Amino acid sequence: MQIAILLYDRFTALDAVGPYDVLGRLPGAQLRFVAAEPGRKRTEQGNLALVADAPLDEHPHPDIVVVPGGFGSRALLEDAAVLGWLREAHAHSRWTTSVCTGSLLLAAAGILDGVEATTHWLARDELAALGAVPVPDRVVQRGKVMTAAGVSSGIDMALHLAALEGGDMVAQAIQLGIEYDPQPPFDAGSPDKAPAELVELLRGLGAENA
Repeated sequence: MQIAILLYDRFTALDAVGPYDVLGRLPGAQLRFVAAEPGRKRTEQGNLALVADAPLDEHPHPDIVVVPGGFGSRALLEDAAVLGWLREAHAHSRWTTSVCTGSLLLAAAGILDGVEATTHWLARDELAALGAVPVPDRVVQRGKVMTAAGVSSGIDMALHLAALEGGDMVAQAIQLGIEYDPQPPFDAGSPDKAPAELVELLRGLGAENA
């Protein structure tokens, strides 16, 4: 099973690493980080980098495509090489997935036209402007397209996908193996739960972690 995770400059670390830690544990998984130009790709915070060791054209038809979000995603919304690869990969994939504002790239490639999808809550209007139908759910599956909301939801999405590929027991074994048992100290992880003044503060800052 070939899994390709797209990297680019200024991606969000957990958007890529969360699904990597889950999907890379599936039996038979062959996971690669790919990019338009191979090499080190730094996260949006700048002090961490992952290595994309394969160009896009070496993996034109992966079984699973994962597109992380990040501030750098906006720079690719008209990138012919990346969008063309996404269209071709999606035409042959078993699953085409995104985390956070990675869904903006799927939408820019025409994959989400008229399709319900999710993204970081601060980017829903952008997603709608690109032709998708934003919904607030944490993980959204429509056919073979699976999108996850902001950052940490990529782990949830990957576990959903692991269950579909390997069965519930495999997915649960992966969950237990990574000890994914969230118990956050605050119940402020979505705009529906967070204090209104905090939501407005982040809106004002334009602080999508994507």
